[in-house]
Amino acid sequence: MMPKSAIVLAAGLGTRMRLYNGQIPKPLVPIGGKSLIDYGLDRLAAAGVERAVVNVHHLADAVERHLAPRRKPHIVISDERDQLLGTGGGIAKALPQLGDAPFFLINSDTFWLDGVKPNFARLAEAFDPRAMDALLLLTPTTDGIGYEGRGDYAMLPDGRLRRRAGEEMAPFIYAGAAILAPALFAAAPTGAFPLTLLFDRAGQNSRLFGLPLEGIWMHVGTPAAVAAAEAALAAMA
Repeated sequence: MMPKSAIVLAAGLGTRMRLYNGQIPKPLVPIGGKSLIDYGLDRLAAAGVERAVVNVHHLADAVERHLAPRRKPHIVISDERDQLLGTGGGIAKALPQLGDAPFFLINSDTFWLDGVKPNFARLAEAFDPRAMDALLLLTPTTDGIGYEGRGDYAMLPDGRLRRRAGEEMAPFIYAGAAILAPALFAAAPTGAFPLTLLFDRAGQNSRLFGLPLEGIWMHVGTPAAVAAAEAALAAMA
């Protein structure tokens, strides 16, 4: 079943976006003439999502002004101006607005070009609430544009995920989008905490799964990565 609600994580400080920091919050950095956050919201709208909760902290007023005219999906602001809650704490705060059913998650600095079938539709088809607390969209470590790292997860034949240990290389990167069940947040910490804490717990309980992305994924976390994403878009025009 296609989720009807989503959370968009847009409260980060964007410290690596030095050319923009203090002027444009990272979610509003333009790629190909459109703000990063709008790529994600447009995909959510196309998937039939009716409500998107967007958390805000750094340059929150600018993000709110940008989102005010949007009608699809309906935007609900989760205000973290007074306390930045981290990826896990931010979602936990927003749970009352997300409802009792599984919901989409997308990071506002995640950017991809879909393949033949939209990846949100693929996530919805693959998500099984009987077996999963989280289904993460993944991309091969060697393919991510703008990514420099050792990867995040290995995938077992049934789709379950194992987190990278120590200095090993992992074949997949978490692409910054997922479907999460509210049960993932049962007995979650209060206050600020990272979402990876709950991913790790789900993995220990064999309820963390992955789905390889179809298309091209780009991590747009720095000005250099913005240039790489612009070049990728231009090459496909």
